[in-house]
Amino acid sequence: MLNLPVYLDNNATTACDPRVVEAMLPYFTRFFGNAASRNHSFGWQAKEAVDYAREQVAELIGAEPQEIIFTSGATEADNLAIKGVFEMYKNKGNHIITVATEHKAVLDTCKHLEKEGAYITWLDTQPDGRIDLLALEAAIQPSTILIAVMYANNETGVVQSIREISAIAKKHGIIFFSDAVQAAGKIAVNVLEDGIDMMSLSAHKMYGPKGVGALYVRRKNPRIKLTAQIDGGGHERGIRSGTLNVPGIVGFGKAAELAKNEMEPEGKRLSVWRNKLEDALLQLGEVTINGSATHRLPHVSSLSFKFTESEGLLMGLNKNVALSAGSACTSASMEPSHVLKAMGLSDEMAFAALRFALGRFTTLEEIDYVIKKVTDAVRQYRVLSI
Repeated sequence: MLNLPVYLDNNATTACDPRVVEAMLPYFTRFFGNAASRNHSFGWQAKEAVDYAREQVAELIGAEPQEIIFTSGATEADNLAIKGVFEMYKNKGNHIITVATEHKAVLDTCKHLEKEGAYITWLDTQPDGRIDLLALEAAIQPSTILIAVMYANNETGVVQSIREISAIAKKHGIIFFSDAVQAAGKIAVNVLEDGIDMMSLSAHKMYGPKGVGALYVRRKNPRIKLTAQIDGGGHERGIRSGTLNVPGIVGFGKAAELAKNEMEPEGKRLSVWRNKLEDALLQLGEVTINGSATHRLPHVSSLSFKFTESEGLLMGLNKNVALSAGSACTSASMEPSHVLKAMGLSDEMAFAALRFALGRFTTLEEIDYVIKKVTDAVRQYRVLSI
């Protein structure tokens, strides 16, 4: 079935699965209690729903329910993890290692901490988008307290060598944090097997509602302690105060359950369709895949079309095809993607990048349509630019 406009921007957000919406609806009207209300059934019902969702989210990533801290989203979770560790362990050291291709929620948080006395090492990546493990280990200092490396990149879909990175962190007694927003629910993520100490998640990247996320915080081997960033009623074991978004959390739990049950066949289907789209567009010539073609998410493709500009291509596509450019546009200036630049791409190729992110509700007919539309747009752009 062809549904216009075609949506292939699923790394930005995903549609809320109808099954998730169905699970949430009773908690807006019938079971509307505050999960912190301890003296009546409305509160008990809300708390029971939150506890069940905590189990569902924990099961998706191989954690214990009590290790899941609900937040307003992954941006808050990233802030809580990085700032919380910096403040809790500042007597031990002030050095944080991260990667230049991280999400802005991590990069800007680290920049903020620089003003507070943190020393940040910003690692570039290799041309395939993965970090050099030798460079990572060489960057470690006696004062290093945190290594922050995202699981899978939001622009390229490149998946890092998480287990190798965590092994290096453990060898030196350093906390390892990973922003797994794009990976969780799309590929198998297990915090124990992967050796992750803290990990951020977002519901709306796995067909759940916006405005709810979570931070996994390891409780043993080692036990990670955080300084709370929001003061208040001591919710979420005192780590994150604030009235819980019960309907959102219920939806997050349902989304996590569906992802756990369906991600394997879904990933296989989407990788086949992604490869079909990619193979067809590569036939245009002067088209390159940005990042590793093997170590990446099954539904993502970042392509640079030489002799074009992504913003120009999108202007001709946005009416019927929703994609994302590989460059960040602000009202005052155009800057090439920090991710692609850190991978070594020229400005020309960074400005010529498009990101294709397939999803659960993508159809094969939509893939065929996008192939035709993008092919026509690229050819037309190149003819006009001669």
